Amino acid sequence: MSADTRGDLHQHVLDALGLDITAGRLAPGQVLSIDALSEQLEVSRSVVREAIRVLTSMGLVQSRRRVGTVVRAASGWSLFDPTLIRWRLAGRDRLDQLHALTELREAVEPMAARLAAERADGQDRSELVALAARLWEAGMSGEPERFLEIDVEFHDALLRASGNPMFAQLGSTVTEILAGRTRHGLVPAIPQQAALQDHVDVATAIQRGDADAASDAMNRIVRRSNEEMDELFREGDPEPTEPTDAPTPGTASSATELPGDDRPLD
Repeated sequence: MSADTRGDLHQHVLDALGLDITAGRLAPGQVLSIDALSEQLEVSRSVVREAIRVLTSMGLVQSRRRVGTVVRAASGWSLFDPTLIRWRLAGRDRLDQLHALTELREAVEPMAARLAAERADGQDRSELVALAARLWEAGMSGEPERFLEIDVEFHDALLRASGNPMFAQLGSTVTEILAGRTRHGLVPAIPQQAALQDHVDVATAIQRGDADAASDAMNRIVRRSNEEMDELFREGDPEPTEPTDAPTPGTASSATELPGDDRPLD
């Protein structure tokens, strides 16, 4: 088996289990059988074990002595993990998840903008202004894929420009939030001009070192994002969109057995 093929199988099993756990099809306390999963998903035990190890590192499952591999409650999950965010956004509770993530952005990004206005060097300030200009162009020309790409760059650059390394590490989390909104049709087809102006306002405030204005403009961005999601969701509840490389949900949920059927992972 080639490395590429093995990697594809690993991702297939990981997505199947991850989606079933986050959607509740594999409930907390449920015991996963390596043998049953291997047979159900038509992969080797070693591929299942690799996926289980990743899920363990994410807090979705744990190994219990004399019981086996057990699904954990959501309170134990690594909720900032981008892959976990992607799985949760593929479920029917994705709007609640997006609201929770937006509240996280409301707590972090305005402060990041304030700090960037105070701390960013000349290169970071120029980068944000340039990204805001490119974002305006992409939004006005109706290029959603390019718009998302630049939007991700803008918010990542903002978090890095804050000078706070913990904020900077939230870049991948914010990226998944922005991508998830687009993936599930919870953004306008053409961005509002006011939203584009808010990004320009953040960048120019940071450039001139106006911390209050930068924070206020970033607050407007996040709040507007939440309002847009609510409005689009009210217009029609779009069906959840599974990750493009994921299998059909439920493929792993029947591959479980009673406690004691499988030994804990080493």
